[in-house]
Amino acid sequence: MSSSALFADLYEFTMLRAYFELGMNAPATFSLFVRNMPPQRNFLIAAGLNDLLHEIEHLRFEPRHIDYLGSLKISSQPFLDWLADFRFSGDIYAMREGTPFFQNEPILEVIAPIAEAQLIETLVLNQIGLQTILASKAARVVAAARGASVVDFGARRAHGVDAATKGARAFYIGGVESTSNVAAGQAYGLPVAGTMAHSFVEACASEMDAFQSFSEVFPETTLLVDTYDTIEGVKKVVALARALGTNFKVRAVRLDSGDLDMLSRQTRRILDDAGLTDVQIVASGGLEETKIDALTLRGAPIDVFGVGTDMAVSSDAPAVDIAYKLTEYAGKGRMKLSAGKQSLPGRKQVFREFRDGVAVRDVIAREGETLPGVPLLQPFMLSGRPVAEQTCDLPQIRDYAKEQLAALPPHLKALGSHARYDVAISDALASYERETRARVID
Repeated sequence: MSSSALFADLYEFTMLRAYFELGMNAPATFSLFVRNMPPQRNFLIAAGLNDLLHEIEHLRFEPRHIDYLGSLKISSQPFLDWLADFRFSGDIYAMREGTPFFQNEPILEVIAPIAEAQLIETLVLNQIGLQTILASKAARVVAAARGASVVDFGARRAHGVDAATKGARAFYIGGVESTSNVAAGQAYGLPVAGTMAHSFVEACASEMDAFQSFSEVFPETTLLVDTYDTIEGVKKVVALARALGTNFKVRAVRLDSGDLDMLSRQTRRILDDAGLTDVQIVASGGLEETKIDALTLRGAPIDVFGVGTDMAVSSDAPAVDIAYKLTEYAGKGRMKLSAGKQSLPGRKQVFREFRDGVAVRDVIAREGETLPGVPLLQPFMLSGRPVAEQTCDLPQIRDYAKEQLAALPPHLKALGSHARYDVAISDALASYERETRARVID
């Protein structure tokens, strides 16, 4: 049974009780959107939807939850009884996971009785916000790698177990090949990968003894060569290959420190001169997209990049200005007018226009409009149940993300670019915004 029932801010429960006591149960629409792109991002990638839908479908208040809420003295017994029978009964329209999106576009809209839609606010923001920022970071790292594989090494530096596990899922959507996180591999069916640690080398009688012993247990392994002296470590791998002959199955060596450009070139030369042209080079150690970009631009012969801390916490953009706002209640548009925090009223749709297969413009429209382009918001949950036809497995989501990223204008994907994509508002939505603004100000 899910434990997400209490994953909400206190004000959501106080508002829920107010809605309950006042009989406010009309349908509402809440929109999820990003107000402003982080300075280092020209686009974001929608992620986390499947996990969110699972949590919402199974959201239940168990007796221990009810007892705790009762102890807070904010609840009446009838309200607690209502919570005990809670089931989400609403609809959720959203962009498919893997869809690039831009500021102020609705990523997701919840249509449900207002209390139901309000209760899941924190859950929606948390689940979509985390995976979106991490999938977007991963896409930058993968682009910088220019075809070399990227492995997620970030679990130990992620902000908690949930972030590490769901982060690995988001990284995979963003194009990362595999993860070192075994729990994420089990939870999501992700490819797992790993090498060895310096501690194993240090624990053995010598570096050569470590390489020989480890390769006996795991013949097709990756050997970590920088515990003592990197180049000498590579030479020991060559010596091991000569000693083992046809029994030598080592797949790669890993460089984890120092000047990775210079060391990778020297390593490649030593391996190639020894006839070990099939042995790959894995690089790790404080890597992020700008460092990887510089290495690949210079042609460093690195086959795999292991990326940890920087990707795990998206250190250059660790948070996103994501908001979940009421846009319709009881059939009338609602909007926030606070400076810098305005929202668009009503239910909406986003149309993406393409020219020669390249995305050129998005238009945010009113729900029900038909405009040129591809509508991005689709039904993923109806009457509290996931829409089976929309179900995709993770490899399908990953492939879709790759296709959608390929369709973005090249200048938008360049690292360091401050280009902006054209996002417009339809005439009908602009008119409805003026109408709603006039009504709420009065």
